[in-house]
Amino acid sequence: MATADARIEYATGARLSVWSSVWRYLVVVLSSALSYLIVYGSVAEAIDGGAPDSTRVAVLALIDPVIGLVAILLLPLRRRAPATIAIVTATLSSVSTTAAGGPAMLAAVSNATHRRAVPIIANGLVYVAALWVYEQLVPAGAFGPTPEWLVLVTTGLAFLIPAAFELYIGARRALVASLHERALEAERERELQVAAAQAGERTRIAREMHDVLAHRISLVAMHAGALAYREDLDRAESTRTVALVQDNARRALTELRQVLGVLRAEIPNVSDVEPPQPTLDAIPALLSDARAAGAIVDLNAEETTPSPPPLVSRTGFRIVQEALTNARKHSPGAAIRVSIGGRPGGLLAVEVVNGSPTPAVHETDATGAGFGLMGLAERVELAGGTLEHGPDGRGGFAVRAWLPWDAEGDEGD
Repeated sequence: MATADARIEYATGARLSVWSSVWRYLVVVLSSALSYLIVYGSVAEAIDGGAPDSTRVAVLALIDPVIGLVAILLLPLRRRAPATIAIVTATLSSVSTTAAGGPAMLAAVSNATHRRAVPIIANGLVYVAALWVYEQLVPAGAFGPTPEWLVLVTTGLAFLIPAAFELYIGARRALVASLHERALEAERERELQVAAAQAGERTRIAREMHDVLAHRISLVAMHAGALAYREDLDRAESTRTVALVQDNARRALTELRQVLGVLRAEIPNVSDVEPPQPTLDAIPALLSDARAAGAIVDLNAEETTPSPPPLVSRTGFRIVQEALTNARKHSPGAAIRVSIGGRPGGLLAVEVVNGSPTPAVHETDATGAGFGLMGLAERVELAGGTLEHGPDGRGGFAVRAWLPWDAEGDEGD
C-alpha cells in the first residue's frame, strides 16, 4: 500500500506539524498562566477583604503550578490514550486551576476528536465535577455571590463549546481519511484492471503463437520425418522436400515475428499495428500447404454472400487450422474432409473430419498437452458459439463448431 502523503496525514490528524504542536502548547501555557493569575488574584482580594482560609489558599497557590506542570507533561500521551489523559487531567483540575485552564481543555478536545460518545460524556462529567470541587476549596466570596447552578452551567458550557468544535474537526478529518482511502482503493482497482488486461493480452498472444506455429512446425516435422525415414526418394524429391521444410520454417519465423510485434510496440522504429489475422478467405492457401505436405484434403465450402463477420471468420479459420494440425500429428496419411457452410442470421458451421491413420505412413511425434483444443474452445466461447470434438465412430476424429452469424455484421469487432 502506498504511503500516505504528508498533507493527507496532517489533514486527517494522523500527524501534527511542528508548528501545530508548538502553538497548541503555547496556548496551553498562556491559558494556564492567565487562569492562575485571575483566580488567585481574586482570592487574594477576597482574603484582604476579610475572607478566611488563607492557609488553604497558600497551599493551593503553591501546589497549583506543580499539578498544572504535571498535566502539561501528560499531554504528549493524549494521542495514544485520549480518554485516559482527558479524564486524568480533568481530575487534576479539582485542585489546580492551572490544569483546568489549559491542559484539561486540550486533552478534552483531543478526546472529542475521536467522536466516541462514552469517553466524551465521562470526560465532561469528571471535568464539571472537578471544577465544582475546586469551587468548594477556594474561599467563600472569592468570585462574588454565585449560585451553584450557574457554576455548573458555566463549567458545562466551558467544556461543551470546545468539545463541539472538535467533534466537527473530527468529522472533517474522518471525511478526508475516507476520501483518501477511496482514492487509494480506486488506484488499487485500476492497477488490478491493468494487470488483468496485461494477463489477458499475454494469454491472447500465447494462443496466437500456438495457432500460428503449431501448423507450420507440424509441416516441418512431417517433411523432416519423411527425409529421415524415406529411403526411396530420389534427389529431386529430396530437394523438393528440403525446400518445403525450409519454406515452412521461414514462414513460421515470419508469422512468429508478426505475432510478437505487439510486444515490441515500445521499441523505436517498430510499428505497433498488428497485421490482419487470417480469415476464411485464407482457407484455400491453408489447404494448399497441407496438400503440399502430402495430406489428402477435400474441401466442401458453400458460397456465401456476404462474407461472415471478421470475428466469426477468424475463428472459423483457426478451427480448420488447428484441426488440420491435429490430424497430421495424430492421424498421418489419413484423408481429411473440411466442410464449411452457413447463412447470415443463422449459424456458420465448420466441420473437419479425418480418418484413421495410414499404417504405411511413418508417424511423427504425436505428443501434446491438448492446449490447441482448449484454445479453440475458448475462442468459440468468446464468439458465442459451440464446439464439439471427439471420435466420429468410424475410427476417425471430428471437430465441429457452430458460430452465430449476425445478419448485420460484426460491428463490435
